[in-house]
Amino acid sequence: MFSQLKIWLSAARPRTLPAAIAPVIVGSALAWREGAFKAPPALACLGFALLVQIGTNFANDYYDFIKGADTAERVGPRRAVASGLVAPAVMRIAMWFVFALAFAVGLTLLRYGGWPLLVVGVVSIVSGLAYTGGPFPLGYHGLGDVFVFIFFGLVAVAVTFFVQTGQVSVEAWMAGAAIGALAANILLVNNYRDAGTDAKAGKRTLVVRFGKSFARAQFALAHGMALAVMLELAQRMALRPTLIVPVGLIAAALAVWQMQRLSRAQTPAELITLLGVAGRYVALYALLLSACLVWP
Repeated sequence: MFSQLKIWLSAARPRTLPAAIAPVIVGSALAWREGAFKAPPALACLGFALLVQIGTNFANDYYDFIKGADTAERVGPRRAVASGLVAPAVMRIAMWFVFALAFAVGLTLLRYGGWPLLVVGVVSIVSGLAYTGGPFPLGYHGLGDVFVFIFFGLVAVAVTFFVQTGQVSVEAWMAGAAIGALAANILLVNNYRDAGTDAKAGKRTLVVRFGKSFARAQFALAHGMALAVMLELAQRMALRPTLIVPVGLIAAALAVWQMQRLSRAQTPAELITLLGVAGRYVALYALLLSACLVWP
C-alpha cells in the first residue's frame, strides 16, 4: 500500500506543484490589498490549479510513453508508465479521474464569477490534456512554455483575483506574467535536461528547436521579467520600501544563482536538483511578493 502511494506521489511530480500554488497566493494577496480577500473561492482556485497540474503530469506520463518519448535513454526521474510501475490503462483512468475532480472543483467557482469561468476551466483542462496528447500536442511543438505562461501565470492569477474582487486589474495581469515566466522556467529546466531524448522522439521543445544557449537566455529573461514586475508593482502600489528593497535583493541574488547553476550544469543530476530549486523559487517569489502586498 505504502509503495503504491509513493509511486503515485512520484507520478504527480511534486517538484512542479509550486507552479500551481504560486499564482493563487499572489492573486489572493492582491485581493487582500483591495480588502476583498475571500477564503472559499481562493481555496477552490488552489484545488483546481493543483488538480489540473497533477492531471497534466499524469497525461504527460501516459502520452510520452505512448508516443515513445520515454525510453530507457531518458535521464530524468523515472516515469510510472515507462518503468512498468503503472499500467498505461490505469494511468489513463487516473488522468481522467483527476481532470474530472478539477472540473467538479471548478464548478464551485461559478457562484463567484458566473458562467464565463466554465469556459476558462474547460479550456484549462483541455489544454492540460493537449500538452502531450491529442492530434497537436503542445509540448511536442514548442508550445509548452506558452501553455504554462498563460494558464499557470496570467489566467491563474487573474481568475484568483477575479473570483474575490469581481474585477481584473492591471496589477493582476502583471503579477500573472511574472509568475507565468517563472513557472515556465520549471518546464525549461526539465526540457533542458531531456533535450537529447526529446529530439530523438520528435518532441520539438524550444530547447530542441533553438538550442541550449537560447534556453539559457530564455531562463534569464524570465527572471528579469519577474524582478521588473516586482519593482513596477512596488512603485504602482506604493509598497513599503523597507520591505520591498530587501525582498527584491533576495529574489535577484537567487535568480542570478540559478542562472549560474543552469549555465554550469554538466550532468542530469545537477539539472534534476535545479528543477526542484526552480519550483521552490517560484513559490518563494510568490510568498515574498505577497508579504509585501499584504503588509500594512
